[in-house]
Amino acid sequence: MFTGIIETLAKLEKIEKEGSNLHFTFASSIAPEFKVDQSVAHNGVCLTVVSKNGISYKVTAIDETLKRTNLNSLKAGDLINLERCMLANGRFDGHIVQGHIDTTATCTSVNNLNGSHEFVFEHEKNAKYITVEKGSITINGCSLTVVDSKANSFSVHIIPFTFEHTNFQNVKVGDKVNLEFDILGKYVAKLLNKD
Repeated sequence: MFTGIIETLAKLEKIEKEGSNLHFTFASSIAPEFKVDQSVAHNGVCLTVVSKNGISYKVTAIDETLKRTNLNSLKAGDLINLERCMLANGRFDGHIVQGHIDTTATCTSVNNLNGSHEFVFEHEKNAKYITVEKGSITINGCSLTVVDSKANSFSVHIIPFTFEHTNFQNVKVGDKVNLEFDILGKYVAKLLNKD
């Protein structure tokens, strides 16, 4: 389980294809602390560390993961958001994040608000994809608060610290981001739509 509080960024060094899988090699300042078989959220996607060497380490994404996320669009040099799983005795600073991406969204607008940045995202309309104003949403692994909520779009405002310390600094109109909707909202939607 994760909280959506990004620890640092990782830089993609190499992509290797094997069958329908992609192996990603990343470099990060916190990689020396990783253990093989450890779960780490990459842009919000829970992936297992399969090998490591100094500040570099490798993870594997299978076909199902690649179909649901923006990992397929990564290229060498890209920066991704990293978060290790929550410690049992740690503070719960964000919200409950599973690291299981529901879908992707496309950035439709980025506005500098002279003290923060507004990002607007559009996603497929689906009864399971629920946002509420002042509710939680996870975008590329970041726990954020929804500002404006519509059936298939929403906006968030990013404070300068988050903008500077996550890959939001590189998100532009047309980019795809990973979305994990609030788990409590998903359970409520399932109960309400039960046949």
